[in-house]
Amino acid sequence: MSAERPASAAPPLRRARAGRLRGLILRRSEFGAAIAAIVIFVGFSLAAPAFATRQGIANVLDPTATLGIMAVAVALLMIGGEFDLSAGVLTGSSALVTALVVTQLNANVWFGILASLGFAILVGLINGVLVHRTRLPSFIITLAMMFMLWGLNYAVTTALTDQVTVGGIADYLGYDSAHAVFASSAGGFQVSLLWWIGATVLGAIVLGRTRFGNWVAAVGGNARGALAVGVPVGRVRIVLFVGTAVAAWLVGQLTVIRYASATVTTGIGAEFNFIIAAVIGGCLLIGGAGSVVGASIGALIFGMVQQGMPLAGLPSELFKFFLGAILLVAVFVNLAVARRARGAGR
Repeated sequence: MSAERPASAAPPLRRARAGRLRGLILRRSEFGAAIAAIVIFVGFSLAAPAFATRQGIANVLDPTATLGIMAVAVALLMIGGEFDLSAGVLTGSSALVTALVVTQLNANVWFGILASLGFAILVGLINGVLVHRTRLPSFIITLAMMFMLWGLNYAVTTALTDQVTVGGIADYLGYDSAHAVFASSAGGFQVSLLWWIGATVLGAIVLGRTRFGNWVAAVGGNARGALAVGVPVGRVRIVLFVGTAVAAWLVGQLTVIRYASATVTTGIGAEFNFIIAAVIGGCLLIGGAGSVVGASIGALIFGMVQQGMPLAGLPSELFKFFLGAILLVAVFVNLAVARRARGAGR
């Protein structure tokens, strides 16, 4: 009997380990996203060795950084139970405000940067106040704001410049120092990578280690219940919308300073990419749960698929298909997380 016990104990041990791994994936959405990111990275590296080179990694991280910054802010907003469909166009609006203020007023570049920050904060305040006061779905409010910003981008820019692109800001005072902050690079890697890391760390600390982070999850999970226990629901919502607007401003500055120009089409449609990255990283569409780190990993997955497909010889036209497939899988995984959370709470 004693000789048979080790052999019979092995299968339960393996099952226990598998159960713990599965439980970790379900409890920590960023853990599952991290595994997916590793699998995707290894797969593209085997299919196209250039993908794993220094230059290949830099090519992935360059566009991913700005997406990741927005994914962090959008993830916090989604955990709070809201959406912002104006965030994509606002990145372009912020860049245009900077460029127009500088060129039309012959102003210092830093003055234009501060002016666009004020504009972005105003947009965030309007979104947050309207969503909270009217009780209308944030989808509707921010969709309306998206179209208003879109129209303003075209109307104001063409009225002032007779063009759809505003350039030449590199000739104005303050551009060199602004370039060092928003557009410098080292070893092929853009400074936007550092901004992305900083945004992720800040977002993770706010969500996981502050009272405000607890408020965000409470509002997203049950706003009425949160209000009943003293959570300032209105303030939380407004701060979240302002945070998303500030992130859009930052991405706009990273773009306008790097290329020394801004165009009216910048950011159109990008809001869906932000949401997709957050969902891939584990954010629930119903609010109340999610991960800032997971959203950043979701942005990384997005970037790897986008840059890796051409290197692997796959038609770039299939990118949207694979993106949709990844999103669908993420939604099912997130659904399993929600069901597990509901089961644990009974």
